[in-house]
Amino acid sequence: QVQLVESGGGLVQPGGSLRLSCAASGFTLDDYAIGWFRQAPGKEREAVSCVSSSDEFKYYADSVKDRFTISRDNAKNTVYLQMNSLQPEDTAVYYCNAYRWPSHYWGQGTQVTVSS
Repeated sequence: QVQLVESGGGLVQPGGSLRLSCAASGFTLDDYAIGWFRQAPGKEREAVSCVSSSDEFKYYADSVKDRFTISRDNAKNTVYLQMNSLQPEDTAVYYCNAYRWPSHYWGQGTQVTVSS
């Protein structure tokens, strides 16, 4: 069964850190471009960070640049999003996405809440 499962979300104080994981089963993540997206209440889903299948190209939204880092562990078939210096505006459900035409998979999401 093809599946993406995110984990690592939770409640953190402003300035804190979290590491999100996106684990794949049923397919090999290193064949896919991977993206992290987030959706805050009342807002559209937005791209946060993406990495190419070759790991050569990485993208970060301006709002998270220099705070978030995307990385792969092919041995674990997992992609991570290290999030530092978290702010209340980072509060959202975070989703990972795996894409290799024509296949396109989404995880179920993990909640990140930044609040004092």
